[in-house]
Amino acid sequence: MKIDAGEKGVLYHLLGEGLDVETVYPQGLHLIAPWNTMYIYDVKIHESFEKMDVLSKNGLNIKLDLTLLFNPKVAEIGYLHNEIGVDYADRILMPAIRSVTREVIGDFLPEELYSTKREAIEDQIFTKTTELIKDKHIFLDAVFIRDVILPGGLQASIEKKLKQEQEALEYDFKIQKETKEAERKKIEAQGIAEFQRIVTKTITTPLLKWKGIEATESIAKSPNAKVVVIGNSEGDLPIILGGN
Repeated sequence: MKIDAGEKGVLYHLLGEGLDVETVYPQGLHLIAPWNTMYIYDVKIHESFEKMDVLSKNGLNIKLDLTLLFNPKVAEIGYLHNEIGVDYADRILMPAIRSVTREVIGDFLPEELYSTKREAIEDQIFTKTTELIKDKHIFLDAVFIRDVILPGGLQASIEKKLKQEQEALEYDFKIQKETKEAERKKIEAQGIAEFQRIVTKTITTPLLKWKGIEATESIAKSPNAKVVVIGNSEGDLPIILGGN
C-alpha cells in the first residue's frame, strides 16, 4: 500500500482487533495483508468555500461568502475515522460553521459587517467554531469573510456614509495641520520680535561709532589703494573712496 506525500493512513484489521486508532502510518510503501484495509487521509491544509444567507441584528438578510482553511489532526486520524469518517468536513465542520456564523452575525448591524467590524466577526466565528469542534479531531486554521452582499440600496447608503466620514476626517486633519502651522508662525514671529527688542536695546550710538572706527582701521591696513575721507561732524564716520 502506497501513501503519498501529505497523506497519512490508519489500518483496519479484518481478522484482528479492527481499526487501529493509535497507529498512524506515514508516507511511503507499506506491506499489509490482503484482507486488511488501509484508510488514507489527506492531512494537508484544505480550502473550502461556503455561501450563506444570514440575518443581521436588525433582521436584514445578508449574503456571505466564507473561506475555511482546515485539516484533520494528524495524530488523531484513527479516532477521526472511527468516530466520523472521511467525510468529516461535511458531517461536522460545515454544519458547525453555519451555526456559529448565524449566531455571530445576529449580534451585528449590516454596516458593522460591511466595514468596521469584519475582522472582529471573523475572529468570533473562528473562536466559537474551534471551541465547538475541539473534540472532533479537526484543526481549523482560519476563517475569512471574502464577500458581503447587502440588500437593496443599503450597500450604496453605507458606502456613501463611509465616504462622508472619510471626507470629514480629512477636513479635520487639514484644520489641525493649518492650526499647527499658524501656531508655528506665531511662535516664530514672537521669537523674531524678541530678538529685535534685545538687539535694539544693545545697539547704541557709541557702539556704532566704535564699530565704524574698527572697520576703518581694518580697511586702512589693507594693501589695496584707497582714499579715506574723515567726516567733519563729531558723529560722522570715515568714507572710503577708490580701491582695487
